[in-house]
Amino acid sequence: MAIDFTLTAQQRELQLAARKFAREVLTSAGAAELLATPEERFLATRPIYEAMVGAGYLRKCIPAPAGGENTGLVDMAILAEEFYSINPSVTLTMLGTVLGLLPILFGGSPEQCGRLLAPFLMKHGTPLAAFCFSEPGGSANADSPPPGDGVRTTARLAGDDWVINGRKKWTSSATGWNRRGADILSVVCRTDPNATPDRAISIIAVEGPSSGIVFERAINSIGHRAHLVPQFSLQNVVAPRSNLLGHEGGGLALTATAFTATAALVGILGVALMRAAFEFALHFARTEKRGGVHPIIQHQAVGYALADAKTAIEAARYLSWRACHALDTQSPAAEELAVQAKIYGSETAVRVITDLLRVVGIESYDHDAPLGRLLQDALALPIFDGGNMGIRRRQLHAIFMRPDYDHLAASGAAA
Repeated sequence: MAIDFTLTAQQRELQLAARKFAREVLTSAGAAELLATPEERFLATRPIYEAMVGAGYLRKCIPAPAGGENTGLVDMAILAEEFYSINPSVTLTMLGTVLGLLPILFGGSPEQCGRLLAPFLMKHGTPLAAFCFSEPGGSANADSPPPGDGVRTTARLAGDDWVINGRKKWTSSATGWNRRGADILSVVCRTDPNATPDRAISIIAVEGPSSGIVFERAINSIGHRAHLVPQFSLQNVVAPRSNLLGHEGGGLALTATAFTATAALVGILGVALMRAAFEFALHFARTEKRGGVHPIIQHQAVGYALADAKTAIEAARYLSWRACHALDTQSPAAEELAVQAKIYGSETAVRVITDLLRVVGIESYDHDAPLGRLLQDALALPIFDGGNMGIRRRQLHAIFMRPDYDHLAASGAAA
């Protein structure tokens, strides 16, 4: 067996092209974060998002068998790191759209994929998709049986249509550019009120815009200041019966598959933020004397802090790449590695950026320096896409309790 983290020629080309595009185009999206309201900030990023779509980067996130140009999650990780290190907000809009499409990619029929994915394969426009899972009151216990609520959004059949009612929250870009809904909403809902949770929940694709999508508010989030996370309701929203994704009652399994696929990428988002923070702190340490004789990098405390930060960045990156590769190759250890990458990358990002704040000192408390903004963005990573405490550690706990669990499998050294 060979262990090799060398990028292919195609992956290196993708990395360099994405890095150049991010520096030349995404940098300007930072100005949107200075506007007054969440919606104003989000709308200001639309030209940047349109440029991303026009350059083909959304197509590069959709698998080749579905008509896109993506060959695997490792490529997605390479692209995500370059974009997210420059502007997390607009990058999350693109990645949130990809998440919204995953139930179609994983559970859709060939007819559904051809019909529903078509707008997202074009190199023009600003198409948005959203994975409508989280609800007001929390969704960590989505599969809770009575007397728990679990998923509270409902869908009932009326002739050949589903009629959906409920409320959703924390769903990236869900209400779209005009409050009437993203182009595709993958809505997690209860389709059988009497069934057990493993057979009661389904995912239905809603094609926007819809008058039944009622905007309630745009959350004024701590980080990702120019990314839209709305709270909204679905009031008698109609979708064709044929828009059920996968099989009826299979929604929780399809949700778990989608979130496993994105977990490793959250680790890479942590890497991207740490990378940006390290770049700033390193330059600061090499150029600032802070009233002394020598640049502060010559002091051991500063040098050791930078060394620890860089070591953590490399460790998080390679764990995330390993997880992405395991998912691409359908390794039995893929779920474990993906969750570990999410937990480690997200929590390490918060710690490392905090440590680098101490290296820079009081200058980091100025909004003109990037470290405060990077920390604000990093704070989301341990608690979104399945919170580490409420969901992700529970997943690892469940894996460890399986009778056939082999702790050496993730290292490729199973008995």
